[in-house]
Parts: sequence; structure tokens; C-alpha cells
Amino acid sequence: MRHAATLDARSAGHGLRRWTYVGAAALCWVTLYQLNLGFWNWVVFDVLGLDPESRLGGSVHFFFYDITKITLLLVGVIFIVTVLRSFMSVERTRALLGGRREGVGNVAAAGLGVITPFCSCSAVPVFIGFVAAGVPLGVTLSFLIASPLVNEVAIVLLFGLFGWQTTAMYIAGGMVIAIVAGTVLGRLHLERWVEPFVFQTTLRGKPVDSSAGLSWDDRLTMAREEVASILRKVWPYLLVGIGVGAVIHGWLPADWFAAHATGWWGVPLAVLIGVPLYSNAAGVLPLVEALHDKGLPMGTVLAFMMSVVALSLPEMILLRRVLKPRLIATYFGVVASSILVIGLLFNLML
Repeated sequence: MRHAATLDARSAGHGLRRWTYVGAAALCWVTLYQLNLGFWNWVVFDVLGLDPESRLGGSVHFFFYDITKITLLLVGVIFIVTVLRSFMSVERTRALLGGRREGVGNVAAAGLGVITPFCSCSAVPVFIGFVAAGVPLGVTLSFLIASPLVNEVAIVLLFGLFGWQTTAMYIAGGMVIAIVAGTVLGRLHLERWVEPFVFQTTLRGKPVDSSAGLSWDDRLTMAREEVASILRKVWPYLLVGIGVGAVIHGWLPADWFAAHATGWWGVPLAVLIGVPLYSNAAGVLPLVEALHDKGLPMGTVLAFMMSVVALSLPEMILLRRVLKPRLIATYFGVVASSILVIGLLFNLML
């Protein structure tokens, strides 16, 4: 009895220390985020003496301010989303979609793709697992479109850069693209262009829910490790993206963009340029911010970002293991066309 009370007291003390550390880290994050703009104003314009109106001053300030802001946003959002995602495993997602008919299934798949984002390296096992579990092809593709397109990094960074209206438009547009493209691809009955071994794969035994039995210490450890892992992966893209954005922000004339990229052809051009490129939200959003500052309409820059993020070349290479070239080409065409329509509609609405 006394031993049990001692264990309970130790457990309560450990829990208090854990949440004290989490609270202190959150307070530190908020403080750094609030001080970011003033700090770099002081360093760039007061200490270094650069002119805020000059091209060099604007570019240097853009680079250091944005890299600090985006790094802080990445740390915060990856930590929080990893904790939330620890309650949702691939097995549980697959079970939620299994047996759903098209239409309702496409909507559910797009919604789950938003809240359970998986990286491109997960595309093949997720595809095989979903199809083997009886999830229709179109529903599976809705999930695979929504997962990279509307991800937590893009949502948080867009909110930090452009506000809630643009973020809401991005989420709604991405959901529409995933639902419509998945529905269209499903109605085309393209199963004949899936590699035969996918349909021959069977799931033996009861799937193990990898999210079960995790303690809060386990979830917080996973979140810290995920922050470190993702930052290592995206850091090169982040530096390049912010560097290019800083050059555009400071050196490329706004009049050129206003004259050459704001007509009706701006969105098709953005999609054509974005499709062959590969980056992630962290790398492409600084470039999006700089292009918008130079006069590009929001629909055009969002179409560019969606093309870069949703149509990942590495993901397509991985999917070639399970999809035949005709289906990959059709997938590309339907998703790119959906992005084009969404971009044009956004420009008409704004």
C-alpha cells in the first residue's frame, strides 16, 4: 500500500516536471517569435547600417528574418502535429477508408490526407496497403493527392506569411483538387494500369495499431526526434528557397512581373514551371512570398506552390513500382489541370 502511494507520488512528480518543461519551451518559442522582427531590424539596419529602402538592405533583412521565422514555425508545428499524429497510424487510417464507396470515400480520404500527412517515401506502402485492404483506386489516389498537397507545414507557413483568408483558400482548394481528381481517376476505371502484384497482395492477420500503448513521454520523444529529422531534411531547401526569395524580393523589378505574369496566362505558366520542379512547402513558400510581393496574383502563386508540392518527381518515381506509365501520366494530367482551374478561380475571386 505504502509502496503504491510512493510510486503514484513519483509518477505525479514526473508528470509535473514534464509539463513544466513543455510550458517553458512553449513560452520560449512565443518570445522568440515575437522578438524576431525587431531583432533583425536592429541587426540589419542599426548594427550593419544597411538602408531599409535599398535592394541590399531589403534582401538581407528578408533572408535572416524569414529563415528565423520559418524555422520557428517548423519547429512548433512539427512538434505539435507529431504528437497529434501519434494517435493516428497508417493502419487506423486504412481501416477508416476500407469498404467506403467512391464519393463519400473521396471526401473522407482527402480529409484524412490533410490530418495524417505522409512523406513521399511512404507513397508505395500506403498505396499497396490501401488497395489490398479494399479501398477503391480513386479513393486511394484522393488520399495520396491530399497528403502532400495540404500539409501542416504549408498551412502554418501560409498563415504566418499571408493570414487566415489565404490559408483557408489554400485548404479548400487543395481539398477540392484531391476530391475531384480522385473521383475523376476512379471513374476512369484505370485499375488495368496498376501493376498486377498490388491486387495479389493480401493482408495477413490483424493489423497492429502502432499508435496504441504510447505514453506521453513516448509521444514527446517522438515529436523531438521528428523535429530534428525534418529540419535536417528541409534545411538545404529552406536555405535555397529563402535565398532565391531574398534575391527576388530585393533585386527583381515589380514592373516586370506586373507586365509579364499577371495576365490570364500567368496561372498556366506557373503550373508548367512548377510541375517539373521539386521542393517542399518550407523551401517553396519563401519564393511564393517574394513573387507575391512583386505583383503576382495570389491564385498564380498558389498554383505554382501546389504544382511544386503536389506533383513531386521523387514520389512519381516511387509510384512507378506500383503504377504503369499511362496511369502516372493520367494522374499528372488530372492533378495539374485541377490546380490550373483552382488558380484561375482564385484570381477571379480576389
